[in-house]
Amino acid sequence: MIKQNVIITNFNSLYEILEEIKENLPFNILKNENDEFKDSLIVTSSDKKNLIKKNLLVLKEIPIPLNKLIELINISLIKAKFNYQSNISIKSYDLNLNSKFFSKDNNNLKLTEKEIEIILYLNNNKNKKNVKDLQKNIWGHKTNLDTHTVETHIYRLRKKIEDKFSDKNFITSHKEGYFIE
Repeated sequence: MIKQNVIITNFNSLYEILEEIKENLPFNILKNENDEFKDSLIVTSSDKKNLIKKNLLVLKEIPIPLNKLIELINISLIKAKFNYQSNISIKSYDLNLNSKFFSKDNNNLKLTEKEIEIILYLNNNKNKKNVKDLQKNIWGHKTNLDTHTVETHIYRLRKKIEDKFSDKNFITSHKEGYFIE
């Protein structure tokens, strides 16, 4: 699992303390002086107006016990991850990883974990992905298998999307592989 980032801004003493124990923390520690991070939790001792408010943890009561600080950081990271997963835009659709709904114009389609993995993988990779690539990266197959699992899953996913949203071109196939434009 990829660790989330915690940015310590204008709070050198806290950064130094956490830097010493970083191997034991479930998140990365970064030091920042310019307040320009978008996808990280920012921990600071002052509520500055130019900081991004949605991922901000302001410590007003200092000193704070270290275990309480780690707990506050973890809670903030969980909230940030939940909020991010609640609304991922893909083309003209919204994907909610928390509820597993794929939606457009107030129409919701319930997806399976594997369908979500396929959509996210194809969306995050702008190159066309062939069957062997999908077998390796979605199903974890190490060798070339003679199976139609990928084609079957893609076919069923495309059918669900076409039936619910009348979209025949959400996942497109090409001789080089599958893709989402």
